[in-house]
Amino acid sequence: MIKEIAGIAYDCQNADKLADFYVALLGWEKILSGGGLAGLRSPQGWIFALQEVEEYIPPVWPWQAGKQQQMAHIDFLVDDLEAAVAHALACGATKSEVQYFETSTVLFDPEGHPFCFSTVKQ
Repeated sequence: MIKEIAGIAYDCQNADKLADFYVALLGWEKILSGGGLAGLRSPQGWIFALQEVEEYIPPVWPWQAGKQQQMAHIDFLVDDLEAAVAHALACGATKSEVQYFETSTVLFDPEGHPFCFSTVKQ
């Protein structure tokens, strides 16, 4: 029987570069690097794996018919939304032009994966 989720993996063009972005953003430990793979470990023990895919196409958000759709995104709980967004932008994230809630902000990592910072636990 499944006990828990061990982690999540994202496809990307450059696993090490994207891992370095998430290390700067989250402060998590980089535990794997090289050979087209990179990985981080969260303080809770989750593994965030990044794997290179030769024909990687960044997702389009918000969704558009006929375009590459996101397959997953991560919501991060933060205490101070404004400070978290400023930190993400300094790390190399970009802010989506489209936002839906005052309690969260949608951003994109350097390879186009959307992620959200939220002050409300979903």
